[in-house]
Amino acid sequence: MQEVNEQVSEVIRLHVADTVAIARTAIPKGTVLNPYGVVVQQDIPAGHKVALHAVPKGQLVKRYGQVIGFASIPIEAGEHVHLHNISMQDFDRALEAAADKRPPVDAGRTAATRADTFMGIRREDGRVATRNFIGVLTTVNCSATVARAIENHFQSGLDEQFPNVDGVVALTQNFGCGIGTKTETMATLRRTLTGYAKHPNFAAVLIVGLGCESNQISDLFQFSGMEECDRLRTMTIQGAGGTQKAIEEGVAVIKQMLPAANLVERTPASVSEIILALECGGSDSYSGISANPALGYAVDRIVSQGGTAILSETSEIYGAEHLLTHRAISREVGDKLIRRIEWWEDYCRRTGSEMNNNPSAGNKAGGLTTILEKSLGGIAKAGTTPLVDVYEYAEPVEARGLVFMDTPGYDPMAVTGQVAGGANLLCFTTGRGSAFGCKPVPSLKLCSNDALWKRQEEDIDVNCGGIVTGAESLEEVGERIYRQILRMASGEKTKSEKFGYGSLEFVPWIKGAIM
Repeated sequence: MQEVNEQVSEVIRLHVADTVAIARTAIPKGTVLNPYGVVVQQDIPAGHKVALHAVPKGQLVKRYGQVIGFASIPIEAGEHVHLHNISMQDFDRALEAAADKRPPVDAGRTAATRADTFMGIRREDGRVATRNFIGVLTTVNCSATVARAIENHFQSGLDEQFPNVDGVVALTQNFGCGIGTKTETMATLRRTLTGYAKHPNFAAVLIVGLGCESNQISDLFQFSGMEECDRLRTMTIQGAGGTQKAIEEGVAVIKQMLPAANLVERTPASVSEIILALECGGSDSYSGISANPALGYAVDRIVSQGGTAILSETSEIYGAEHLLTHRAISREVGDKLIRRIEWWEDYCRRTGSEMNNNPSAGNKAGGLTTILEKSLGGIAKAGTTPLVDVYEYAEPVEARGLVFMDTPGYDPMAVTGQVAGGANLLCFTTGRGSAFGCKPVPSLKLCSNDALWKRQEEDIDVNCGGIVTGAESLEEVGERIYRQILRMASGEKTKSEKFGYGSLEFVPWIKGAIM
């Protein structure tokens, strides 16, 4: 939380132990920072860090009350703190966390006694959908063109005849061959396809294969326990007799599915039926001050009523994982998360990569410096409730409460895993700007600052910039997000849906060798 006496300050200090503060707007050289009396030594870009006191070379630099790096050269009070004078080093994060563990929200914030509802679609198996699509999935890249042609056939005319169907969507992928049939990579791909084939937001699904691929439909069904039925059909191009015949067959199958898919209605459903995916992309320094903690407020509201939130992007919690393990409901859950971190460290060693390479050029231009700083801000999306479980990529999420899923930081790949795990909604925060969707799940985009809202309002659903300027409190913005989530779950279209985003953002994680 921002200090109350800093509402009119040129900077935001997030914790009394912080050595740096964040510029609300661009600060000219020579400005005297209120209430610190520090004279700014260089022009400070909006969202960037300024030192509140001197930091000797090799000493800790802190933000959020946590270490974000070390002074690579001596830093004087009032200096711009960024890539030129801060670096990463190994240190004992567990010791640092013991003193600065983030406190839980107060009882008024969680509002545990509330029992809100949204208008959802109850499926036969009891799960609740937020959208009603028919899906076309592919086992292999070779069937992608046919799947897209089937989707294209239904791009117009559905609204009049089948008003309760949100559309026919083809989610194609680039693999399915060149992968060992008994490898972890193939298992991950099949787990992802299974999660989508069973997703409640699909009223029905057609799976299209080529016929000779490594990822055979029969093997996928044996792996998943799925069986063909009226709502789950399969076909191959080779079996149909070629491309045109396959397109015609697929169109005929979808036409058979549409009448039953249209026989749905929205009825009141408990917030406990929400499974909310949490994602950030194009983050900036304001993200950890406004959009992410405001979303965390909404997460607390959902979890307090029995709902679920999925935090992901393992490579983007690196350096802040201790804040999650301290919140784990058991040592076993905490250890599961640490094992995923260790897997990523080994993965980087094997591939010649480096975890601190993660902040992108846009992240850095927005004021972020190290993966530690980015991770600490990113975790704020998860609110303050206990961590109840940790899942592998695309595993079915069965626990209620805050959970973690192991995914890369790459947005489409991370969200694909979350949706495969059962997420029926997505909230996506951004500071630099993002254009993203994830059919069959609606995506609500939140921006961290007023400048982005003014520049890219057509893509953003909620502006959280008032927290930065002091015009709104975190709780006020968080409540707006929460209410928008309920409207989105009830069928209100998000801006990404109106633009048609979501078909091309289906990107399963391919971990291993492609032969």
